[in-house]
Amino acid sequence: MWNDWKSWIKRRSPAQVITAYYIVSVTISVMLLRLPGVHLPNVEVPFIDTVFTAVSAVSVTGLTVVNISETYSVFGYFVIMLIMQFGGIGIMALGTFFWLLLGKKIGLRSRRLIMVDHNQYALSGLVQLVKEIVKIIVVIEIIGTLILGFHFLKYYSTWEEAFLQALFASVSATTNGGLDITGASMIPYAGDYFVQFITIILITLGAIGFPVLIELKEFLFRRKWDLDVPYQFTLFTKLTTITYAGLLVFGTLIIILLEFQHFFRGMSWHESFFYAFFQSGTTRSGGLATMDVSEFTMPTLLVMSIMMFIGASPSSVGGGIRTTTFALNILFIWHFARGNKDIKVFRRELHHDDILKSLVITILAMIICFTSVVIMSITDKHLQLIEIIFEVCSAFGTTGLSMGITAELSNIGKIIIMVLMFVGRIGLTSFLYIIGGKTEKTNYHYPKERIIIG
Repeated sequence: MWNDWKSWIKRRSPAQVITAYYIVSVTISVMLLRLPGVHLPNVEVPFIDTVFTAVSAVSVTGLTVVNISETYSVFGYFVIMLIMQFGGIGIMALGTFFWLLLGKKIGLRSRRLIMVDHNQYALSGLVQLVKEIVKIIVVIEIIGTLILGFHFLKYYSTWEEAFLQALFASVSATTNGGLDITGASMIPYAGDYFVQFITIILITLGAIGFPVLIELKEFLFRRKWDLDVPYQFTLFTKLTTITYAGLLVFGTLIIILLEFQHFFRGMSWHESFFYAFFQSGTTRSGGLATMDVSEFTMPTLLVMSIMMFIGASPSSVGGGIRTTTFALNILFIWHFARGNKDIKVFRRELHHDDILKSLVITILAMIICFTSVVIMSITDKHLQLIEIIFEVCSAFGTTGLSMGITAELSNIGKIIIMVLMFVGRIGLTSFLYIIGGKTEKTNYHYPKERIIIG
């Protein structure tokens, strides 16, 4: 059987193998969540709900059909954190890291799988990339746990409970898992700006992209003799950071403007700001909320849906079309309107293949989400259209925000949301390669002919 599996793997493209590994990881996660002692006494969870929770944890989305705190034991919490860890850092990254700990050599095929899983373009330096990713994420989670743990001592009667809440919150925020064991997301800390600020930092560090974190580490810990030489950040880091910050600021301002005379009526400026700031930050892929988002007006919910559709950065813990895809689309529209065929930014010229890829990903994502909304509007007629749109965008962006309808979904609706979470996690690039298989270049061309457009 093992030989058959290896033979099957060799015949598949890296994207197909990555997908197979994630399917296996979901299967193992389901088995872990069905272990004795995972649930609280006298609590039974339907099989499809266990599968839903497993997919949500592996895809680090956070949508759940059960209340985690009322369903799972402390042992169950640690199982969920383990699953979120694998889902957030990446199956191939963590698997490779453990393989390295055993002193094993990483072969060419494993490097190709890592390259696909983290949207890299070169095979060189991939093992070092994996080491850096794991170390950085673990350090961030430990620091987040310590900061929140000591702060939570004022909320909980024992240090064990305070640090358990802090550990889960830190892992969930850093991996953008969106799950919680408070029973009410971040609502208990709606008035605690310190907790909100730390949580947004953890979400940002997880969603902004591993290459950005690695470059930031190299910049901050440069050797003394390198300080006189200006550090050159890559175009990816510059574009990602500016787009991420721009979306955060835009989201905060637009939520304040749209809710100024509605949800924020009668609130102080700092209450309004932090509600808007946190909800804007969590739409990247965080999934945690300091309020019931269904209290927002429809225009705000639509804006948040678009923000979740965009999602986090490539090679991060988040999903969606990704921030760089959105940035390239905007740059393409701007330059096309000005009649420029070549797109230049930060004294660099973008590849036409990357522009084409960003447009394809965006169009495919819109088709997938639109189709999902149409199907769910038929299978889940008891739900409002805005609730379905919000849920679909949240699942695709692996965000985890919900208007409270997840538990009310039909079995078909749950399956659609699970598929969206899965596709959002593996990425649309891998999804396209699954369909297409191995790339084959043709050695011939047909005559070209122009067609009328627009």
